[in-house]
Amino acid sequence: MWGFASVFRALGRDMGFATLVFWACGALYISTLAVDPGSIRSGGLLSFLSPGTLSLLRFGASGAVPVFGFGRWWTVLSAGWLHAGLLHIVFNMMWVRDLVPVMAHLYGTARTVIVYTVSSITGFLASSLAGAFLPFFPRFLRGAGYTVGASAPVFGLIGALLWYGRRGGSSAVREAARGWILGGLAFGFFFPGVDNWAHLGGLAGGYLTARILDPLKPETGDHVVIAVVCLVLSAASVVASIAVGLPGS
Repeated sequence: MWGFASVFRALGRDMGFATLVFWACGALYISTLAVDPGSIRSGGLLSFLSPGTLSLLRFGASGAVPVFGFGRWWTVLSAGWLHAGLLHIVFNMMWVRDLVPVMAHLYGTARTVIVYTVSSITGFLASSLAGAFLPFFPRFLRGAGYTVGASAPVFGLIGALLWYGRRGGSSAVREAARGWILGGLAFGFFFPGVDNWAHLGGLAGGYLTARILDPLKPETGDHVVIAVVCLVLSAASVVASIAVGLPGS
């Protein structure tokens, strides 16, 4: 690691990636509230301290409307760093806190970043496609007009752990991943407002990406380079949303 191994080890098992997600998501959540405080909603438990739709769109919300209506295709990457309420971000960050160190231990930090990024793209692409082209599906499978949240990449991490359980022969990891998947999907089917397509797309993206990366092979310098590119593109997607501004503005 070019002489920086001891520095990286001091950041923890995941080399600070979970902390980066916490700070980035937290800063963006506060920013979406601050740019339009008059649109903040607090009517119910799930919508408590929820930013307005235009605030989320300004910073990179994805979904059928931004992607296909406004041509903001890059939002399939930025949406994973935004959140639609206080409970939304708290629950997702709890998952990040628990899953990222495990992923980093099994796959390495660079491959964890790659899985996280690809799963965000596949999750929000699936949701946007379903929202645009499957309006006749039941309500819990219609996709979303607007969607945000780290749950898409979180499901990608779970998908990667499921593959590790199969590839590495670890029944404990495999059964834990299956339990998380069933619990998460059950929650989404019974509670309104949950983007099940983002979860399913993220799960599939994480599983397939993990198969390509192969956790039983050592992490390489190429993985580190790709991970850095993923982080740069993630930041660029948010910057692009802010720079382009709201449609019609």
